[in-house]
Amino acid sequence: MRQAFLLPLLASAALVAQAPEAKASAEIKVGTGIEKMELQGEAASFKVAAGTKLYAWTKVTGAADSTITVAFAKGERTTKLELKVPRSPYRTNAYRTFRKGDEGAWTVKVLAADGAELGSAAFSVEIE
Repeated sequence: MRQAFLLPLLASAALVAQAPEAKASAEIKVGTGIEKMELQGEAASFKVAAGTKLYAWTKVTGAADSTITVAFAKGERTTKLELKVPRSPYRTNAYRTFRKGDEGAWTVKVLAADGAELGSAAFSVEIE
């Protein structure tokens, strides 16, 4: 009787062990600062002084023991930063300093090591 009860449990455990790992993804937000690993001043539009840093906060899931790239882009202009992801989920951030001439529509993307897009956020910048 015991064997009949254990067989379905063992079969279920084998299926769980063979289940594919969840697809990697990234939640991403843009703001004016980071405090205790949380984004501050989140917005989709910023009016800032020249020399101000804007931060891309991200929570990456399903990409443990890999690297990601955070890319700020406006047209052909791109600023990239490669970051390590030691576990999943993992919160991290990157920033870009905005100067005169950086006004306009921007996109920040989180890319996997193979270049696949894990998440993105659009924002605009106006320099005072």
